[in-house]
Amino acid sequence: MLTLASLWIPFTLVAALGQVARNAMQRSLTGPLGAWGATNIRFLFGFPFSILFFVLVIAATGDAVPWPGLAFWPWLLLGALSQILATGLMLAAMNERSFVVTTAYLKTEAIQTAIFGFVFLGDHLDLWKVLAILIATVGVVITALRPGSGRNLASLRPTLLGLAAAAAFALSAVGFRGAIIVVPGVTFVTAASFTLVFGLGVQTLVLSLYLLARAPNVLRDILRLWKPSMLAGFVGAFSSQFWFLAFALTAAANVRTLALVEVLFAQAVAYYSFKQPLSARELGGTALIVLGVALLVAG
Repeated sequence: MLTLASLWIPFTLVAALGQVARNAMQRSLTGPLGAWGATNIRFLFGFPFSILFFVLVIAATGDAVPWPGLAFWPWLLLGALSQILATGLMLAAMNERSFVVTTAYLKTEAIQTAIFGFVFLGDHLDLWKVLAILIATVGVVITALRPGSGRNLASLRPTLLGLAAAAAFALSAVGFRGAIIVVPGVTFVTAASFTLVFGLGVQTLVLSLYLLARAPNVLRDILRLWKPSMLAGFVGAFSSQFWFLAFALTAAANVRTLALVEVLFAQAVAYYSFKQPLSARELGGTALIVLGVALLVAG
C-alpha cells in the first residue's frame, strides 16, 4: 500500500509517460515552428493550464493562496532559467552531428542532480541510492551509444555541450525542488502547483520576448497552430504538475533517476509498434536500468 512518502514513485511514472507524449507532439510541430517555437509551446500553452490546475488544487485542499518569502524567488529563477538554458545547450550539442553521444551525456543528469541536491539542499542520499543512480545511468549510456559512435567521443565540443546541458537540467530540477519546499503553510500539492504557475510564467515571458525580438514570425505561426499547440501545452503542463508533486516529496535525484524509465517506454514502443528488435547491448543496458531503478525504489 502506498504511503505519502512513497507517492513520488507513481507521480514520477505518470510524469515520465506524459513527457514522452509531449515530446512526440512537440516533435510534430518542430517542422513548421522550428526548435525554439516548438519548445515555447510547452510554456506558452501550458501556462494557462497550470493556473487551472492551481485553482482546482486550492478548491480541493482548502489552502489559502500562499505568498512565499524572498528565499522562494532565487530558487524559482534558477529552475526556470536553467531549464531554458539546458534546452539551448542541448540543441547546440545536437547541431554538432553527435545526437547519439549527446543523448548519452544528457543522461548523466541524474548523477549531477544528486551532487547539486546534496550541495545546495542537503538532500540525503545513502550508499544504496548512490549505487542505484550510478547503475541506472550506466545502463542508459550503454543503451544510447551505438556501434561506430565511438569516433565522436574524440570531439570535445559536443561532449562538453552535452555535459553542460545535463548540468543545467540538473540545476533546474534542484531549483524547482528548492522553490517548492520553501513555500510556507500549505500542503505539498499546493506548494507544487504554486511553483509550477510561476515557473511556467517566467519561462513563457522570457522565451516569448526572445522570439518577439529575434523571430516574430514564429510567434505568429504558434498562434496560427493553436489547436495542436493547445493539446501539447496541456500534456506538458500535466506532466510538469506530476514532476513537481514528486519533487515536493523526495530528493530531485530520486525523481530524475526513476525518470530514466522513459528509455524503457521508448524501447517498448519501438519493439511492439515498429517491430524493431533489441540488440544484446540494448538488452544489457535495459537490465542495468531496471536493476538501478529497482534498487532506488527498494531503498
